[in-house]
Amino acid sequence: MAHHGHHEPHEGHHNGHHHGVVGNIRVAFFINLSFSIIELVGGLMTNSVAILMDALHDLGDTIALGLAWYFERLSSKKEDLRYTYGYARFSVLAAFINSLILIGGSIFLLTQAIPRLLHPEQADAKGMLLLAILGVTANGIAAWRLMRGSTLNERVVALHLLEDVLGWAAIIVGSVVMMFVDVPILDPILSVLILAYILFGVVKNLTKAIGIFLQATPDRVLPEKITHELEHLPLVEEVHDFHVWTLDGTFHIATMHVVVPINFDWNQSDDLKSDIRSLLKKHGVEHATIELEIPESTCGVPKHGPHHH
Repeated sequence: MAHHGHHEPHEGHHNGHHHGVVGNIRVAFFINLSFSIIELVGGLMTNSVAILMDALHDLGDTIALGLAWYFERLSSKKEDLRYTYGYARFSVLAAFINSLILIGGSIFLLTQAIPRLLHPEQADAKGMLLLAILGVTANGIAAWRLMRGSTLNERVVALHLLEDVLGWAAIIVGSVVMMFVDVPILDPILSVLILAYILFGVVKNLTKAIGIFLQATPDRVLPEKITHELEHLPLVEEVHDFHVWTLDGTFHIATMHVVVPINFDWNQSDDLKSDIRSLLKKHGVEHATIELEIPESTCGVPKHGPHHH
């Protein structure tokens, strides 16, 4: 297991930090869960589709938080024989499941909002305003806690909560206008706008998650550029079979075959590999499997004496 040496230095730190992440997500989960329930009841009482739409959004966030909380705990598990790359990708699965839930809920609420656009019903503007002020406060506190976090999972969740704050801000404006002007159609219009906003985010997350599952090259990692730079290293003649993918959107992995000069001194192979690794690190690739070979051996084992690690 010696090849795991490069993971060890930050593990102790990682675990303490990890509990902080789980704690932050847990607090946000309970704030959101209790709030979603208040909203569902409030939306029905005030007869407001915009609030019901936001309740859906909050419920989606609550599910996202629950999944993120569960999978964040799971994703810290070390690799085992079944998941040799560890459990990091489970957090991507959480994002994927949550996106599908939000799409389903959005389509359902759209069927409620469209008839309202055609036949607007009066909503209770005062009740909407009170709920919205409560909403801005609850989500604001939860988002602020998570914004200070450092993991992708925390930041994604914090963005979710900030979106909620924006949704509520829209409802505050709408309800204030409705208190003074008789425009019942404003409520369904707001709900459709909130919905469009939810779906925009969902599509972005889905595309990202699907890309990760299909082993797409991670964003901002440019294989041609990296290959070009590698081929400029001393002792590297050519790089081929270069593959790069991402485990969870933040941890990138690469494999490659590197052709070295025919008179290569195999005692230098560890040094060469560590040069290659530090170049890859600059491009955000955390883990690499590097196969060195001499020109004749077409991907075979180079014919040289036994070389010890």
